[in-house]
Amino acid sequence: MNRPNQRIGSVSNSHVGADFERVALAFFAKQGITLSRNFGVELGLSRKKKHCFDLGASEPRVIVECKSHRWTAGANVPSAKMTVWNEAMYYFHLAPKEFRKILFVLHDRRSDGGESLLSYYQRTHFHLIPEEVEFLEWDESTGDIFKL
Repeated sequence: MNRPNQRIGSVSNSHVGADFERVALAFFAKQGITLSRNFGVELGLSRKKKHCFDLGASEPRVIVECKSHRWTAGANVPSAKMTVWNEAMYYFHLAPKEFRKILFVLHDRRSDGGESLLSYYQRTHFHLIPEEVEFLEWDESTGDIFKL
């Protein structure tokens, strides 16, 4: 079956996302922070509606969005994926100020030594990123997680 938008070597994109969330859960657990999946928070401008973040906790107050996106096969910008990152920034902006806000992403470079997808996003979409958002990158080849 032809699946042009399917991650090569994966069963499904939902499996890729679930596996990636497990990496984030384990990382935060090592930090002493127990997160749950599909963590709901009331968001909105004049009226509020519950939105579920990928991961979160009430104590300490933390919300996390996980994005395991890569550059395209041709090393082009995955523009539809960047729209999803922009949406995450908007949800972080609407979230209550007392929450720690984290975007947990896959470390993916355009080519050997090239720009990472996160660095690209921060460089080109800086005007959409709320000041308090933290960025963590997971390098799947080394298992390292670093803060940008």
